[in-house]
Amino acid sequence: QVQLVESGGGLVQAGGSLRLSCAASGRTFSSFNVGWFRQAPGKEREFVAVISKTGSSTRYSESVKGRFTISRDNAKNTMYLQMNSLKPDDTAVYYCAADPSWIITTTPATYNYWGQGTQVTVSS
Repeated sequence: QVQLVESGGGLVQAGGSLRLSCAASGRTFSSFNVGWFRQAPGKEREFVAVISKTGSSTRYSESVKGRFTISRDNAKNTMYLQMNSLKPDDTAVYYCAADPSWIITTTPATYNYWGQGTQVTVSS
């Protein structure tokens, strides 16, 4: 088991920045690939970014590539999502999730553990 708690969401104007954090407890954090997903009202949950267990590999959705950066600090059991140049379309609840698989994936169904989510609202 691993417990995940997101923080750092809020209201920001278009073009602004936010940094989300995901704090983990329980099983060894470095045993998991960890990712960020988001869900806007009326839409399905979608992949945002993922980082491998050691941090050596990352993957981003096309919609955030070049604007968002995922990172992790295994010593602090924490993952981060730096979001720059935010757009109103980025408005959603952002979730962190953990997956013990050998390879990184972008499919929500493969992630065993989820946080409760943090709201990000970008005003135009």
